[in-house]
Amino acid sequence: MAAVITIDGPSGAGKGTVCARLAEQLQWHLLDSGALYRITGLAADRKGIALDDESSVSAVAANLDVRFVPTPQGVEVILEGEDVTTTIRTEEVGSLASQVAALPAVRDALLQRQRDFRTNPGLIADGRDMGTVVFTDANVKVFLTASAEERGQRRFKQLLDNGIDASLPALIEDIRARDERDSNRAVAPLRPAEDAQVIDSTELSIDEVCEQVVELVRKAGLI
Repeated sequence: MAAVITIDGPSGAGKGTVCARLAEQLQWHLLDSGALYRITGLAADRKGIALDDESSVSAVAANLDVRFVPTPQGVEVILEGEDVTTTIRTEEVGSLASQVAALPAVRDALLQRQRDFRTNPGLIADGRDMGTVVFTDANVKVFLTASAEERGQRRFKQLLDNGIDASLPALIEDIRARDERDSNRAVAPLRPAEDAQVIDSTELSIDEVCEQVVELVRKAGLI
């Protein structure tokens, strides 16, 4: 069985950047689990499948032809040979994602599709329930977090850099509300696995976080 490193945590903690760097450094496969509902919604829509057709959409989910490619700029998402990195982040695709995420058969299909990413030489899995649900036997489990204020600041800077106006207090409040929902939901609540190493990135650079994770990987005998 191929080795797996899971990195879970709330939005804005730096998971995506850390996972992309690790995948590039170790030359392992990469899974951005948070993008899968968006990718499924987009793929089903492009195939002309009604999003309330549960069996057809779940078949799309089970057979997604998708790759996650680490780059210095972050993660590229390749669907059926096409770069859809920007496309899946649109409001339209977000709406498709919310519709397919409501289908139990799609969730089941995506659980197996995520596990299929586990191939040699190893997998870096980025998400919210990678260590608690999807890969409970992972070799290394990390829960990456940061204060709501710091995550709000990061998001605020990201939006401004993209020319989008935003309210910092509103962003922080939204993050707190999302944390509350995610931590208390009935299915796969956002929480560290019992055997996860918690890393608080509030005062750390991405390089420092990566160094800590690489040290955990080294201690586990994976490199």
